[in-house]
Amino acid sequence: MDIDVRGPRFGAAVTTLVLVLVLATGSAWLLAWQTLVFALGAAGHSPYGWLFRRVVRPRIGPPTAFEPPQPPRFAQAVGLVFAAVGLVGYGLGPAWLGMAATGLALAAAFLNAAFGYCLGCEMYLLVRRVTPRTE
Repeated sequence: MDIDVRGPRFGAAVTTLVLVLVLATGSAWLLAWQTLVFALGAAGHSPYGWLFRRVVRPRIGPPTAFEPPQPPRFAQAVGLVFAAVGLVGYGLGPAWLGMAATGLALAAAFLNAAFGYCLGCEMYLLVRRVTPRTE
């Protein structure tokens, strides 16, 4: 079942805010929360998606454009990897690793939130193109 294209973009905006706060405060706990959000999103159960469906979408009207859920889920899995690396950096060191990984995740989230360009989704499409199909 396809999803409202505005949902992942809303999630990216919330993620952008959370990651900015992580970089500003150095909070490993806040990054741990975002890591959990990425993990749930990769599994198809994003808390930000739930918030969008229950609170935001009823106020902005029905969707007019849809997309398949696989590319955004893949993007969440990519975000999970960067957040996990960032969590290791913030938790165990070195701190620059935490800041760098968080900064890269922030850049990707910001591109999606501000411009609707999903790097993880594009990676998914590229992987699909170069991977041989077994049918």
